[in-house]
Amino acid sequence: MLGAGSRPERVDGFAPLRDYAALGDGRTAALVAVDGSIDWLAMPTFDAPPFFAALVDPERGGRFSLAPVEPFSVAREYVPDSNVLRTTFRTASGAVRVTDALCVGASGPLPWSELARRIEGLAGEVRVRWRVEPGSRFGRAQPWVHEEAGVPTVRVEDQYGAVLAFDAGDVRCDPGGAGAELVVEEGRRSLVALVVTDSQPVHLATRDPIERRLDATVDSWRRWAETICYDGPWRDAVVRSALTLKLLMVERTGAITAAATTSLPERIGGDRNWDYRYAWVRDSSFALESFLELSLVEETHAAVAFLVRALRRSGRLNVLYKLDGTVPDSDVARDVHARGYRDSRPVRSGNRAAGQVQFGNYGDILDSLWQYVDAGNLLDDATLTLVHQYANEVCDVWRSKDAGIWELPDQRHFTQSKIGCWVTLDRAIRLVEQRGIAIPTLDRWRAERAAVREWIERQCWSESRHSFTIHPGTDDLDASVLLAARSGFLDRDDERLDGTIDAIRAELGVGPLVYRVSGMRREEGAFLACSFWLANALIHRRRVDEAGELLDALVDLANDVGLYAEEADPATSAFLGNLPQALTHLSLVTAVTRFHREMRGAPRRS
Repeated sequence: MLGAGSRPERVDGFAPLRDYAALGDGRTAALVAVDGSIDWLAMPTFDAPPFFAALVDPERGGRFSLAPVEPFSVAREYVPDSNVLRTTFRTASGAVRVTDALCVGASGPLPWSELARRIEGLAGEVRVRWRVEPGSRFGRAQPWVHEEAGVPTVRVEDQYGAVLAFDAGDVRCDPGGAGAELVVEEGRRSLVALVVTDSQPVHLATRDPIERRLDATVDSWRRWAETICYDGPWRDAVVRSALTLKLLMVERTGAITAAATTSLPERIGGDRNWDYRYAWVRDSSFALESFLELSLVEETHAAVAFLVRALRRSGRLNVLYKLDGTVPDSDVARDVHARGYRDSRPVRSGNRAAGQVQFGNYGDILDSLWQYVDAGNLLDDATLTLVHQYANEVCDVWRSKDAGIWELPDQRHFTQSKIGCWVTLDRAIRLVEQRGIAIPTLDRWRAERAAVREWIERQCWSESRHSFTIHPGTDDLDASVLLAARSGFLDRDDERLDGTIDAIRAELGVGPLVYRVSGMRREEGAFLACSFWLANALIHRRRVDEAGELLDALVDLANDVGLYAEEADPATSAFLGNLPQALTHLSLVTAVTRFHREMRGAPRRS
């Protein structure tokens, strides 16, 4: 783990994924490496073509670099209870602090995108160099930087922006970028900002309004963090995960972005590099549970409302949605020019999972709606119609094969998908019974729920492994079956969950980390959310001491600013996959809050 005073290192132009922190403004995120380079930023939204993408293409992707000229060490942290980053660079001659923010306005996201970087001299004198270099947007564009009205301006396809520098050196432009060097003495304060619009005029702000917006952005995050209700163990990790989930939530729509990036590999040099800038139904459902655990009522409602709007608009249940709630096609564009992170190709835009069928998503949707109602809220008639529709559809399709939670290429009778079908019918029955409604199909739902359970218990249990398996006809294991504890498919006294836990730890576990399924160790890293699912399953079976030890180890696996990626290499703890990863952070929140409730002896949320 990176610590105070660490010296950042790159390999062939690439920073370790652990070295990145994230900034956010309710629409998009920037990734800042520990050496001060902003290597990823898509504007104005997460899913736009990236303005900076050195993360996956150091030569052509573009970046906003800012660091001392001479050798330096680094210590950094988020401004407490915010997504504003504070980095302290120390050299032989002095120290400077850089505060980075994607600024927000008085009432939410600005009409333009504004990235602000404040430079403050702390001690001695430090020569600092900064430079803005827009990228080629995955080979689609030829950026052009020039001076206009005395200000460096940037044009990248339909995007138009300006580099605003205040007491930040003698700025020089060339077609590839703009930048300067300056000597920062103790007490000196400088500011550099990038302002960008899409096919619009550009507002050239003066220094004071940008400074105020930067400070107001800190205040805005802090006000939001005050609404987090949690006072138990690992509180810092819970608050940071909540802030990260809020950063990944699109303020205008309520969509939860799976991750801020695309094409970060699950194995260095491999081709398992996916675009995660979409809203998965599964992630949105799990996020809602995390928001409820922390009493974040506005975010809870926004997540439910996004799902319901997307479902009604599409007319069918999809695996994932665009961040505006529309349905993406399953086409995937590949950038043949970009190197890919550490030469892991291809770099993708789009996700083929958009065309898949996953029956577990029915359970995700209905479980979300049940949790919403169980928290004291009401469903409108149109949403109840969806409940009836999906329950009836599951009655018809649950005996069929699907792609499963892991979006595998071969369709099978995946155990977790069948559990999702059971959850669908169970939650539909609860929702109807809770309202005291008598409907003709209720008896069918009950009968099919019993049939699904009987099928799973007969077909998916392995006596030889003393565990549920990934699908019938194999002894291979699947860590997602641990979600049977979350869903209530296996109750607290069901010893089969103990057998499944122990088998998964023995075959898929490496220390605190867990691989997703059997036979994948050479293909990818350990999937971090699975480790938190394991902790939750241990809590469900009252193995609280084991869960506490596991959570201790997992909290320590975060990077220096508390962020997680999708996966980690068990041998080195290096991050793999896209980041920051919503599923990892929301799984942390759920596991830790349930641990806290178990230790207090408080009743479980149904």
